[in-house]
Amino acid sequence: MRVCSEGFDEAFIDENRDMYAISFTQYILSGRWKHFILWYLREGPRRYSDIKKYLGGLSQSSLTKQLRELEQDGVIQREVYPEVPPRVEYSLTDRGKKLLPILEKMEAFGREYGG
Repeated sequence: MRVCSEGFDEAFIDENRDMYAISFTQYILSGRWKHFILWYLREGPRRYSDIKKYLGGLSQSSLTKQLRELEQDGVIQREVYPEVPPRVEYSLTDRGKKLLPILEKMEAFGREYGG
């Protein structure tokens, strides 16, 4: 898992656990498309091509980077099926599912105040 200790020394982390926790969560969700990827995966596993289609104009390299980071952070899993051609599906892990209430709150806030 990537660690978001940039800008925080150990004394700050120890004394400000709440701020560090917020920063850590923000770090996992950082990236223009990660919120949308997680939102799309909330209903079940999706193939790479389906995620790309859902996100529209996102480049292949950007999507791959975002998916790899989410996988490294343990919020999504990648499963390769031994077929010809190989089928790859992405799904939320238990950790990823715990982020859904945050996204639901963001969606509700946007509906209420987004105009």
